[in-house]
Amino acid sequence: MALLHIRINALSRSAGRSAPAAAAYRAGERIRDERTGVLHNHARRRDVTHSEIFLPSTLAADAASWARDRARLWNAAEAVEQRRDARVAREYQVALPHELSPAQRLQVAREFSRELADRYNVAVDLAIHEPRPGGDPRNYHAHLLTTTREISAAGLGAKTGLDMAYPERLRRGLPAGLRELVAIRERWTSFLNDAFRAAGLEQRLDHRSFKAQGIDREPRPHIPLVAYQMERRGLRSEVAERIRERYRQRVAERVAERVAARAARAAGESATPSGPGGAEAAAALAAPAQGVAALEELRQRSREAWLQLRREALANGSPGLAQANELPATGKPARDQSASACESRSDAADRDMHL
Repeated sequence: MALLHIRINALSRSAGRSAPAAAAYRAGERIRDERTGVLHNHARRRDVTHSEIFLPSTLAADAASWARDRARLWNAAEAVEQRRDARVAREYQVALPHELSPAQRLQVAREFSRELADRYNVAVDLAIHEPRPGGDPRNYHAHLLTTTREISAAGLGAKTGLDMAYPERLRRGLPAGLRELVAIRERWTSFLNDAFRAAGLEQRLDHRSFKAQGIDREPRPHIPLVAYQMERRGLRSEVAERIRERYRQRVAERVAERVAARAARAAGESATPSGPGGAEAAAALAAPAQGVAALEELRQRSREAWLQLRREALANGSPGLAQANELPATGKPARDQSASACESRSDAADRDMHL
């Protein structure tokens, strides 16, 4: 089943982020940050299959040739920002469907990059990553690193797109940030569906929420990468357990509400709602809720038993079981597992938006 995933976040200087560091890591290159003097060397990466810089179509081919140099572009993005909490870049991380061929994945990523460059008049630095050995073999994804300012032949100008100040958005009659995020998600979905159609595949994606689609179920929970990696090593993650417990509670509450509504309708239709017939109907309607609870408990017990086996394998030095990719996917593509010092710091201060 095809996966729809797009994550948009700002790279903020207040969180220790650096545009040259981010660009070097994503493109697998060696770039020195002229502001700090730090050299970010990721030239040994072998999972970067394609990297390319896109400029707005309105610029002549040689009008902003300086921006096609990755080091010059991102050092310029750093130099133009004076604030300590400045957003130096913005990233769009998207999952590329494994059902498509490499050429088709490249095409859809390039089309989306062109769309963003023209939509916001920015430079877009595209890097496509393939799955890493030992990871999820379906984890093809792309990083689209964009400037937060408009680009021209002379350099970088005013803030644009999602980084534009709210009063300026109002003055120009542009939609609020949330509506813009939804529009971007919808456009990415449209690109993917066009790619599926061109490839002769029947898969189709919908950018809307389950509620908007009329689907009455809870979305699967997202387990953070750190917690997911801990469990793959056979360790216990309290964060992951709390997330799954909250998910089970939401499922149980949804089922209970559904059962209560059906019981109320059955009681209203019954001539003797308080009689034996009404009690039997309520008991019959409660059976699905009990079945769901039992299924969730069985899943949890199976998972705990497997983790115990994995811990024992690690303790006994059994590499076969210890290295097995046994746990189910989290529903999100795994993020890259290594980065420079700047890239490995917490992003909590950034205004991350998960779409």
